[in-house]
Amino acid sequence: MLVVVRHGRTASNASGLLLGRADPDLDELGRRQAAAVGAALGAVDLVVSSPLRRTRATAAAISGKLRIDERFIELDYGEWDERPLTEIAPATWAAWQADVDFAPPGGESLRQLGERVRLGLAELVAEAREGTVVVVTHVSPVKAAVAWALGVDDQVSWRMFVAPASITRIDLGRGRPSLHAFNDVSHLT
Repeated sequence: MLVVVRHGRTASNASGLLLGRADPDLDELGRRQAAAVGAALGAVDLVVSSPLRRTRATAAAISGKLRIDERFIELDYGEWDERPLTEIAPATWAAWQADVDFAPPGGESLRQLGERVRLGLAELVAEAREGTVVVVTHVSPVKAAVAWALGVDDQVSWRMFVAPASITRIDLGRGRPSLHAFNDVSHLT
């Protein structure tokens, strides 16, 4: 089983900022969310994490061997990193949502992110067929993982909401990925 977890909340997330490669830690609620994820998952075989602090802190709450993988880092928002969503012009948002090759100034496109995430997931398939592999990552890579599991284009990411500390499960036992759960937050209540 492949389990994909979005990190717990940060103050930047709570403030509505675009949060890509900036590296804030979890806030107090985020630390409680990470602990709840760890309790819900129990011991697993492998935990793979983005190198950023918010994912490493969430990964530390999960019991299992830890591996850091740069391919699961958040989308590079370039000049837009840590800017409020409200500062991005509506026409620019519309252009971004219409084109998976659109990239923020100095950043990367959804297609580029999807390609690196799919490569990372493909390398985990054998281990996830033998045991439970948890990938602790960010909102955009979670969406890319779901697109990979469903065999659809990265454009679908604009139609998903991924909550902080949510759990998504992808089964790999029948020869191809199969989405079993998406955006589960039942462990947070």
